[in-house]
Amino acid sequence: MSSYKKEIGTAVQNYAGDPANPITGQLWYDSNASEFKYQEQVTGNAWSTGNSLNTARTFLGGAGTQIAALAFGGIGNPPPTYAALTESWDGTSWTELADMNSERGYVGSNGTQTSALVFGGVTPPGNNVALTESWNGSAWTEVGDLNLEKRMLAGAGADNTSALAIGGIGGPAPIAETESWNGTSWTEVSDLNTERRLIAGCGIQPAALAFGGENPSAAELANTESWNGTSWTDVADLNTARNSMGAAGTYTAALGFGGEGTTAATESWNGSIWTTTTSLSFSRRGVAGAGTNNTSALAFGGQNPTTITGSTEEWNAGINLGAWYTGGNLNTAKNQAAGCGTQTSALSFGGGVDPGGTLTAKTEAYNGTSWAEVNDLNTARRYISGAGADNTSALAFSGFSPPATNFANTELWNGYTWTEVNDLNTARRAGTGIGIATSALMVGGDPPTGATESWNGTSWTEVNDLNTNRGLLASSGVSNTSGLIFGGDTPGSTAVTESWNGTSWTEVNDLNKVIQVQGGLGTQTAALSFGGSPTTSQTEQWNGTNWTVVESMNVSMAYPAGGGTTTAGLGFSGSNPSGKLTATEVWDGTGFITRTITTTTE
Repeated sequence: MSSYKKEIGTAVQNYAGDPANPITGQLWYDSNASEFKYQEQVTGNAWSTGNSLNTARTFLGGAGTQIAALAFGGIGNPPPTYAALTESWDGTSWTELADMNSERGYVGSNGTQTSALVFGGVTPPGNNVALTESWNGSAWTEVGDLNLEKRMLAGAGADNTSALAIGGIGGPAPIAETESWNGTSWTEVSDLNTERRLIAGCGIQPAALAFGGENPSAAELANTESWNGTSWTDVADLNTARNSMGAAGTYTAALGFGGEGTTAATESWNGSIWTTTTSLSFSRRGVAGAGTNNTSALAFGGQNPTTITGSTEEWNAGINLGAWYTGGNLNTAKNQAAGCGTQTSALSFGGGVDPGGTLTAKTEAYNGTSWAEVNDLNTARRYISGAGADNTSALAFSGFSPPATNFANTELWNGYTWTEVNDLNTARRAGTGIGIATSALMVGGDPPTGATESWNGTSWTEVNDLNTNRGLLASSGVSNTSGLIFGGDTPGSTAVTESWNGTSWTEVNDLNKVIQVQGGLGTQTAALSFGGSPTTSQTEQWNGTNWTVVESMNVSMAYPAGGGTTTAGLGFSGSNPSGKLTATEVWDGTGFITRTITTTTE
């Protein structure tokens, strides 16, 4: 019989508090709290944004893996513009290769980046085709046709010598027909149990999976069927009925994502049942997929709802994730406040409080455990911006007083009191602050503006504007020479991200979600975006290239403030439909979380 000591290597130990460096799975007794505790590694599943296709397309073909994929054919802009384009994915970016011989969309496809097959589809001016083309890694060659002209079908198969063509529409109605490819010709084999078009498929010729789709009896189907090389068997349905979805994987480890209704829903198949998991960052139908299992996949192309996209997302399952846990509450509930500092030394100042968004000058300092009220700002205001390294050194600037007064006031915090210093050149509200007390940026504002000012410790200087005017945005960065801004109101929420190099702003990869009035923390190359409006708990992490949706906050909130890094961060204040918040959440980027098993105190 196993025991804790045998598994971990030590007996349960007694600590007056928590051990300094607990390992995953370690159990201990906290004698101060009279509680048993253990250390947990948070894991989860996530889609992350990659570089887009060079040419946006929907209802295209896909083949390969997450790091070596192929995209071909499809329908581009303006629709219906049928494409013959082929692009290759190397794990980072797409490169255009040799075109197909025939322009078409709604195709079936299968294979790898160097050995793929495309079959069926629709060509101008809207004719079903039986055409089949084989890819050898450098060029497409026309090979034997399908027995039936059809479109909106699915494909499965390991390479260009072995494939299945599944379902589709071959005339006025969806079909159940299945054809098998032996490298030379197609042969009709056993039909699906349920005829359908806009169906998804994955796997190999002797072991495949078909799911979703539509037919006259149902606009969206949840039916799943498993192929054993001879016949189809009905197995457990999808949780969400849909058509036009993307697929990846095998008949025992599959992934289905997106689909009609312009959904982002993702489901994972384990050989027996479908489980709903983390959604795509970008809702779409007509999306293509690549991947050999349900733990590593690629989604690309599609449309939302009528806008055709080249968006690419990478799927990873069972990875270590950061996590939020609850910290000490602020003394005063507020929103539209500024914040700065670190996870263990932060400052919250200004904002709006109840009743009715009354202006406040209150300042609170956080020590890693609790907030303490300290000396107030000289000027009460909300929609205020700030910068600062910790709770002993900060800068407060800009802001708003109803009904129409914007502030240029700047105040410097020395750890004890606020002192008025030189004003901004342009009074404004609802911008964002980057940096520390001696080296800061003021960016954007409402009404939407691209205006940027740089602080050198003494005065503000106007520098180059943002590329996209906006207010109600978030930011990260540690000085006036290096920063990142994301989201905001243009008007209308945006996902656009821009990076500052000390001289100018450059557009980089977008957030996964269009958002405004969210919180931001971190640096130019490692940032978090959290919360925002529409009121959400969603968190995204920036790695210097792309944004990835990570673990959500415990409390949904708009207008949060924050400080710290992507390893050790802090989010606080804000509001949601329940009102203004005192909530503080602590971000542990390692995902190592201490859990309490039981409380023994009476």
